[in-house]
Amino acid sequence: MGNTRLSWQASVAIAIAALAVMLEVADIWITAQLPPVPGNPLPFQPEDMAGTTFPVFGAILVHSRPRLPIGWLLCAGGLASAVNIVCGNLDKLYGPHPLRWPLALLAWQVYALAVGVLLPLLYPTGRLPSRPWLAVIVVSALLAVADWISWIWYAPALPQLGEVYLAVMAAAVSSLALRLRGAGPVERRQILWLLLALPFALVPYLAGWPAWWLASLTLPLLPAAMWVAIQRHRLFGIDTLISRALVGTGLAVVIAGAYLAAGAASSLFLADVDQLAGLAAALGAGVFLQPIRRLMQRGVDRLLYGSTGDPATLAEESKRRLQQADPAQGLLSVLEVLREGLAVTGAAVDVDGVRTVSGEVPHTARAVALTWHGEPVGTLLLGPPGKRRFPAAHDERVLATLVPFIADATHAVRLTADLQRSRERILSAREEERRRLRRDLHDGLGQSLSGMAMSLNAARITMRHSPDQAERLLARLREGMDEVSGDIRRLVYGLRPPALDELGLAGAIADLLDEPPPGLAEQAELGELPAAVEVAAYRIAQEAITNARKHSGATRIVATLEREGGMLRITVQDDGCGLPRHLRAGIGLGSMRERAAELGGACTVRPAEGGGTLVSAVLPV
Repeated sequence: MGNTRLSWQASVAIAIAALAVMLEVADIWITAQLPPVPGNPLPFQPEDMAGTTFPVFGAILVHSRPRLPIGWLLCAGGLASAVNIVCGNLDKLYGPHPLRWPLALLAWQVYALAVGVLLPLLYPTGRLPSRPWLAVIVVSALLAVADWISWIWYAPALPQLGEVYLAVMAAAVSSLALRLRGAGPVERRQILWLLLALPFALVPYLAGWPAWWLASLTLPLLPAAMWVAIQRHRLFGIDTLISRALVGTGLAVVIAGAYLAAGAASSLFLADVDQLAGLAAALGAGVFLQPIRRLMQRGVDRLLYGSTGDPATLAEESKRRLQQADPAQGLLSVLEVLREGLAVTGAAVDVDGVRTVSGEVPHTARAVALTWHGEPVGTLLLGPPGKRRFPAAHDERVLATLVPFIADATHAVRLTADLQRSRERILSAREEERRRLRRDLHDGLGQSLSGMAMSLNAARITMRHSPDQAERLLARLREGMDEVSGDIRRLVYGLRPPALDELGLAGAIADLLDEPPPGLAEQAELGELPAAVEVAAYRIAQEAITNARKHSGATRIVATLEREGGMLRITVQDDGCGLPRHLRAGIGLGSMRERAAELGGACTVRPAEGGGTLVSAVLPV
């Protein structure tokens, strides 16, 4: 049922447009029979263009939005304009007719009422801005009837009705500016599209002869702007269009003013070098063109978006806040700048499951992935837009300016959190190590020493009357002392591998390999290394070699040591199966990274060229 009605409405609108176009085609033939209109180089008049383009665009709008009266008003106004110009030209060609002149006047009143009053009052929603505006429609209709009757009866007392009617149409057009103040972002842009096209159509009419014929070229901008706005094609590009138009106009005015000023000055003071003065003015305008353009662009941005919408101002504010805040608060500070610049209800960043929020984000209107030097660091979440002159179209420029700052702050927060977790793990591991040492000393070494003391007492007691039993007790005591010595060696080895003191770092790592590379033990003059660096390097290499043997199926493992300036580089490479596709860092990989991070270095694990795995650690010395 709905599809049938929609098709019927579209058919009626298309029929109206077709009738108007046929009348305009006929009028072109009629105009060709008439003498040329003074001051008009075109073979048609503005009314012909209105009678053609208005109903065509109106039929398109009715086809897509049949319930919206804008399309119907364009169809009615266009057909009325076509009827008016055809009747008027027929009277010029064949003389006055008792029916044609009243019909032409009636068509003109319908055109003025539809396009000059109803269209601006109902655009773009199809509803009046408020109920009091209904009085404007009633008054305009009464004035149209009175004006028509006065022309038909040749009443001499009513010639001022035309001027009053123009005032009513001006009031109707002013409703667009009033509606603009309280409109939402989409409706605001729809109105701006029409307001941008309106001067191009009105100025030639208001200028009169000899520029009035230019309205034939500019009138199509009105229905075209309405179609673009209502269909929302590139709707949010209106602010960019206005910005470029204002900046371009301003530059033209400045350059023209500079040239005229230089020319005037040269005529007053340097009458003989007028050409040189013009050249100097042109060169000066070229030199200062870019600074002036930037200054004007900033001014236009402030005009359109306010001081909080200027990307350069937002960047400076973000930089200032980042410099003054600590890493934990820097992200929140930049989010506050972004929230103010975009005029959204809130902005948030998710970093490893932790959310930092500025304002309120009741629902996510947009999500932006944050990357730092190609590494994903988090997700930026934006709330719905609040009320502002341009709350959406300026977003891309603001985001392009501020997202790098947010990514840097997010990376700093992530590093701070990683550092805090690493410190907590180091402290926890240190406490665990102390607890293990205390347990081993108390339960192992302490118990063994207590048992040895008891064995000594028993041997001392039994030595006089049972030397054989005392001999057995002393033998067990000797075994116990060997076990204690082994326990002590294991404890010491856990604190610092003895191989480091016996063989040095290169020799100790070479001892871990089944087939050490030639010269590893004598490799690179490493010089004297801090004890903590030696232990960390040895443990990292030990863990990497152990992992390669257990998990990679490698047949060859190569380790290298290099000292460059103040850094020690350790690499362990194997020819095994390589890393799994979805690698999850276990205890071993985590311990290697933590040992490197504890000293201010870094440890990476990545696929090796040609297959296998490459573990690389860099430690400051």
